[in-house]
Amino acid sequence: MPSVKINARDIVIEVAESDGTTWTAVAGLTSATPNQSENEEVADTTTFDSAGNYEQEVVQRGATLELEGFTLKDPVTGRQDPGQARVEQLATQVGSASVGRLRFRHPMDTQWKVWNATFTLGEQGGGNNDKVSWNVTITRSGASGSAPVATPATVGAGQDERR
Repeated sequence: MPSVKINARDIVIEVAESDGTTWTAVAGLTSATPNQSENEEVADTTTFDSAGNYEQEVVQRGATLELEGFTLKDPVTGRQDPGQARVEQLATQVGSASVGRLRFRHPMDTQWKVWNATFTLGEQGGGNNDKVSWNVTITRSGASGSAPVATPATVGAGQDERR
């Protein structure tokens, strides 16, 4: 079967709740942009022997995930979307409490990408005829991990497999 293009809008993004086992989807998104080279650092290794050619080695890897969308609130209770609310709660923390967990994948993936990460809220608002925007920059802290995608038969308590 030939390879197919995948829709960016189908990405599944979940944030871990404070219990560390429950995952909550982040809703209201209009854009999700992973950048696998953000915070990358290199060392210049050029010497006289390089014959005028630049040489380098990567000495630090990094990554970010930019999320943009609309602020979602329940019109009766005023409560924000649970995923957005958890991200915003993490974005208020400092020190070790500022590091949360995130996982993301496309529906065809058999593995989640799992990050320990920090969360930084961006500007929110809009103009006269706009809906209120919502955005966050998620910066990976440490190495990227992975976890298998649970099948519906193996989804247990604390595993939210919304599709």
